[in-house]
Amino acid sequence: MAVIGKTITGTTMTSPTTVYTSSGNNAVTCIAICNVGAVSLTDETVNSVDVNVYVVSPSGGGDNTTSSTSALIVKQLIIPAGETVFFNDEKFVLANTDYIAVGYQMTGAASPVTNLLTVTVSTLPV
Repeated sequence: MAVIGKTITGTTMTSPTTVYTSSGNNAVTCIAICNVGAVSLTDETVNSVDVNVYVVSPSGGGDNTTSSTSALIVKQLIIPAGETVFFNDEKFVLANTDYIAVGYQMTGAASPVTNLLTVTVSTLPV
């Protein structure tokens, strides 16, 4: 089992950052996305982010934001500061060089942000 953690820096919704690249065939068992932004006790929208998650196959061709065949598996999920979201009910297999990419922005804004998300991907070889 491999567990890979990555803090995302300098990304946008349409220019996602690669958080995990498969080496061989691997089953993704869990993706945890944590918004490490400072919590505001009076306004939960402070440091809240919208998140997109893509599964990308670079060898598949296609026409999208990553110039490959991709599937948008999470679209504009709002994650408040201090919250963690787990995706562990459904499993999927990545072939060699397939990857998971995450893009995000401040909720209600189009400007890029940095250092608010930490993404952890847990995998098993198949």
